[in-house]
Amino acid sequence: MRVELREPGGSDVRARVDPDLAAGELRRSDGELRVGAPDLPNGDGLRTAAAAAARALRREGATVGWRAGDEGEVRAIVEGTAYGAYDPGLFKRGYASGTELTLALDAPAELHELAARQAAVARHLDAARNLANRPPNDLTPTALAEHAKSYAGDALSVESHGRVWIEAQGMGAFAAVAAGSGEDPQLIVMRYEPPEARGDLTLGLVGKAITFDSGGISLKPPLRMQDMKGDMCGGAAVIEATAAIAELGLPLRVLTVVASTENMQDARAYRPGDILRASNGKTIEIVNTDAEGRLVLADALHYARTSGATHMIDFATLTGAMSIALGDLYAGWFCNDDGFAATIDEASRTSGDLAWRFPLHPRYRRYVDSDFADMKNASELRQAGAVLAAEFLREFAGDGPWAHVDIAGPAYVQRKRPDYVLDQGGTGYGVRLIVELAEALGQ
Repeated sequence: MRVELREPGGSDVRARVDPDLAAGELRRSDGELRVGAPDLPNGDGLRTAAAAAARALRREGATVGWRAGDEGEVRAIVEGTAYGAYDPGLFKRGYASGTELTLALDAPAELHELAARQAAVARHLDAARNLANRPPNDLTPTALAEHAKSYAGDALSVESHGRVWIEAQGMGAFAAVAAGSGEDPQLIVMRYEPPEARGDLTLGLVGKAITFDSGGISLKPPLRMQDMKGDMCGGAAVIEATAAIAELGLPLRVLTVVASTENMQDARAYRPGDILRASNGKTIEIVNTDAEGRLVLADALHYARTSGATHMIDFATLTGAMSIALGDLYAGWFCNDDGFAATIDEASRTSGDLAWRFPLHPRYRRYVDSDFADMKNASELRQAGAVLAAEFLREFAGDGPWAHVDIAGPAYVQRKRPDYVLDQGGTGYGVRLIVELAEALGQ
């Protein structure tokens, strides 16, 4: 999608919301596309209508014109058009030669900067979706690291480390998950150091990037296992958000750490009953090899904190329990600091990446108590699955504000939602939220 800030009168198609049409209904005549918008708060109705219009036109290479009168409408139209214009068929013949939809946006001059900003964010949101939709034989941990390195520039440095380095650092939890795969794991580290950064605050972004998750020895059911290529959506979100922050030149130091590997089985794979030692010295009894995300995050969180992150937030497709709790619309999140939580909550509302805060409480720690090690990585009880995972991660977050965002529901959609025009696959959830958070912290 390209965005042109101009009067859309000469556009191929002029789009507008028609209150007389049902939600999602489209009617086209005489160069005008009328769209029915659902009655949703916070601009979601207009965002959905813009997505519907773009999806109907995206294969035509058309120019679609919208008029926006305020900040909320600019955000909704740019983001919705980007969502609808996105094509997940990356590996279909003819994809590279496909046409591009142009958004002609008529908006007051004082909103042009915001429109350009949101267009930049949308490009990185699309890139996160592309990463999630690439197949696991194409997007290996090494390929993900190379993609992150493509963003290196004057203020943004990127490096990655493989299996030997990970083991040498004592990252026993991460190394164990990676042991069963022939693909080299990667710890990807991005450092954004703007010349006029705010004070001594460093935002630590941590992402889970399991490029394929078979469940390991605790094998997943085969139904829809192909979607487990999307178990790296947290890593994709923090990589693309970091690149967006650097492109926008936000005055905030950012340290991004992504733990990327496959979770596979061979003679070297870790087993239920194993006891691992993470890089902070704590030991972990393994009761389920499919609870691997919290293990790679454990070492990544410790690395980010000890490398200078003052405020940390991690993103991970972590638990099916969160999907059961909130479905595919909201992410669930946890935070150990109310001040930091208030900033995250506002960023969620502003960005449109919907999120609902869940409780942290020391008494939930009993779910991961172990007779044989400092803790275990899962519980045999079918209770509080998402909460006990957060309590597990808190053991590795160190001192200082930290939040955990479980994006298992909204990050990778396995079907078309009846209330929203969205292709199956990665959604780019988290990119917009992180950019808004960085904007707020950099003020």
